[in-house]
Amino acid sequence: MTQPITSPESNKLLRAAIWVAIGALIAAALVCVVWVLVGSGTGIVARAFLTVLLLAGFAGIAILESHLASRRPAWFSLTSMVVWVVALLVGAVMIWLPRPVEDFGWGYERFLRFLLIVLILQLALLHLRLFTKAYARNPTTFLSIVTYVTIAFVAIVAVMLIVPLIVEDHFTFLPIYWRVVVALTILAAVGTALVPLVNALLMPRPRKPAAPAWPTYADGRTPLPALPDGSPDWQAYYTGRPTYPQGYAPPRIQSPQQPAAQGYQGYPPPPPLPNQPPAPR
Repeated sequence: MTQPITSPESNKLLRAAIWVAIGALIAAALVCVVWVLVGSGTGIVARAFLTVLLLAGFAGIAILESHLASRRPAWFSLTSMVVWVVALLVGAVMIWLPRPVEDFGWGYERFLRFLLIVLILQLALLHLRLFTKAYARNPTTFLSIVTYVTIAFVAIVAVMLIVPLIVEDHFTFLPIYWRVVVALTILAAVGTALVPLVNALLMPRPRKPAAPAWPTYADGRTPLPALPDGSPDWQAYYTGRPTYPQGYAPPRIQSPQQPAAQGYQGYPPPPPLPNQPPAPR
């Protein structure tokens, strides 16, 4: 799941994602054209305008996804494109579904439900991204099973939440349907919590570096004094007294490579005398 974006398999997935977007755009347009030709003429102009907006929005999102692909794993880019394809198809279906019997404000209501569907899909996608990151930290056999089962539960819950939002004008769902949704949601939440908990339990924690121990006198409490070079005064351990008094600084020994300055009291030496004339014979 962490395959580099430059690998051949990743490039194939990216190309597949782009072709999926192109195919979905063409398919949605053809379905809408057929619906215009054979469907009822009620509100056909408004629906056609909404369809054009939907296709244009999907095209813009597909272009944005292709630009973001270099910053994401290839499998996630493909999954994100598939999620937007699902949103495109759902939007086209909701636009061209027949009006309900009580059609007061049906267009506004369907638009809000479509936004809710997009939100559910994106939340499921975000859960997938964060959940796989947590799993990749400690990919054991147990966590692999929990991860795939939890992802399946999240996908089923997302589908079971989306379907009523699409067709609730024409179908009534029994209470058992929502009981199953709640049960699967609880299982998905438990699986989501298991992965970080197991990671916190099993992953090795970095050890703190041990503090350097300083020797002490024979009493085991009083630390030994330090010599001028920073090392412990081991002589004081045997004598009980510091080798050097407190505040003592050893004299500096002048390096033989640097000759002492000549002169008087720090002044430079006198200049050499000028050339004298030869003495008379």
